[in-house]
Amino acid sequence: MPVYAAYDDGLRVIDPDAKRVETRLDGRRVECLAVDDRVPDRVLAGTSDGLFLSDDHGEPFERVATDVLAPDENELDAVTALAVSPDDPETVLVGTEPSWIYRSTDGGRNAERTSGLQGVPSADEWSFPPRPDTHHVRWIAIHPTDPDRWYVGIEAGALVVTPDGGETWIDRPDGSRLDTHAIATHPAAPERVYVAAGDGYAESDDCGERFGTPSAGLDHGYVWGLAVDPGDPDRVLVSAASGAGAAHRRGEAYLYRKAEWSGTGDHSGEPVWERLDDRGIPTGEGTYRAVLAAGTGPGAIWALNDQGLYRTTGGGDRFERVAVGDALPEKAARALAVV
Repeated sequence: MPVYAAYDDGLRVIDPDAKRVETRLDGRRVECLAVDDRVPDRVLAGTSDGLFLSDDHGEPFERVATDVLAPDENELDAVTALAVSPDDPETVLVGTEPSWIYRSTDGGRNAERTSGLQGVPSADEWSFPPRPDTHHVRWIAIHPTDPDRWYVGIEAGALVVTPDGGETWIDRPDGSRLDTHAIATHPAAPERVYVAAGDGYAESDDCGERFGTPSAGLDHGYVWGLAVDPGDPDRVLVSAASGAGAAHRRGEAYLYRKAEWSGTGDHSGEPVWERLDDRGIPTGEGTYRAVLAAGTGPGAIWALNDQGLYRTTGGGDRFERVAVGDALPEKAARALAVV
């Protein structure tokens, strides 16, 4: 079972069984990843230099879709988000900086820009510090049974939804967050949408028409990593900090778990979040934001922070460290993907 970790200086291909880590795309800032168990050999990596594809678990990579995703030629700064359609693994959505979405129907080798995204009313307010004149698509998720319904997070400025493959857009649905970092869906609950954002956690139970913000017990409001238990759509794990400085620079991040569905109703009363301290994974002071990824079985979730790679098979009850020696960088990763 390969594990792929994106860093600002390359991609790490991790073989947990062989306890081996190899570096690919060395020196490139890898922003995002996409793998799919229907095509387990294929790896897509979005970078500051465009889109790269491997058909052999990361060995080798080739640069693809260069006619539209070539930063030097097309005023494109980076490929920042990727999503594979649950309907067809050959259909891939690509998000970029500045904020555009491209669609590929051949596994990423070629792509075409979709229309309308930058025409939504909030687009004039999008910006990403410290460069106030730019912004990017941070995350794309696709409805599990409706391949034309996309959930798109713009960093920073909006969560937007399209019900028709990019023809029309719903701008900033009621209750949605402005600084989205990660979005998840779940095949067992296709109407649900889960969102981790710098301005809190949000969730929808009506396909993104409106969002609730259950926060009782979530004492740190800058939410970064997100994973939903493959076997239980009610069980959600997030990584969170008190703010961007704590998450990215100072180093003080935590893990939380929500074990009940809150939907879009009233969220006052008893806490719905529990903090996962002393569960086998370092958290708190001295740790930077963790990226999370759902595994392939009930309770399986992976977490990667500057202290190492960890996994749980109990939905967060207990984590174990994946022994790969000192091969992983002692810094926060940008993305994590598991086949």
